[in-house]
Amino acid sequence: MALPKKKTSKSRKNMRRAHDHVATPNVVLCKCGEPVLPHRACSACGNYKDRQALTPANA
Repeated sequence: MALPKKKTSKSRKNMRRAHDHVATPNVVLCKCGEPVLPHRACSACGNYKDRQALTPANA
């Protein structure tokens, strides 16, 4: 099994990990005003792309 010839410094290790983070999700507002993830039906009113996709949770 291959082994590294030299120790990886803290700086080099952190530079490699700098872009390895989890991005914050993009949130859009539904017509009812609730925040919803894109390409998903609204859990409050059940609308998706201006049509009723689900039965509302509070109905």
